[in-house]
Amino acid sequence: MATVLLLILSNVFMTFAWYGHLKFKSTPLWITILVSWGIAFFEYCLQVPANRMGHGLFSAFQLKVIQEVITISVFVAFAILYLNERPQWNHFVSFLCIVGAVYFAFYSPVQS
Repeated sequence: MATVLLLILSNVFMTFAWYGHLKFKSTPLWITILVSWGIAFFEYCLQVPANRMGHGLFSAFQLKVIQEVITISVFVAFAILYLNERPQWNHFVSFLCIVGAVYFAFYSPVQS
């Protein structure tokens, strides 16, 4: 659970680093890049321990799939709440495809 919590928190930082500046388009690009790097530093301070703690409990492939689902989930909330954008039906369909990817990443066929 600690791995997932750290991944969620790291994704909040990364989403703001990557997309938070979209509300400040008049800010010079070089300032935007420096601020984004500063925010991303805190993302790495959470992401690296999350992956280190989670590896062994999960495979690297499973960690990546978990990461992607968290990334999409955090981004959807961010886009709605911060950017005031509304998802369309096709965005929900694509999200369901990612949920399917999680199923297959954790699927373990019964061996006889």
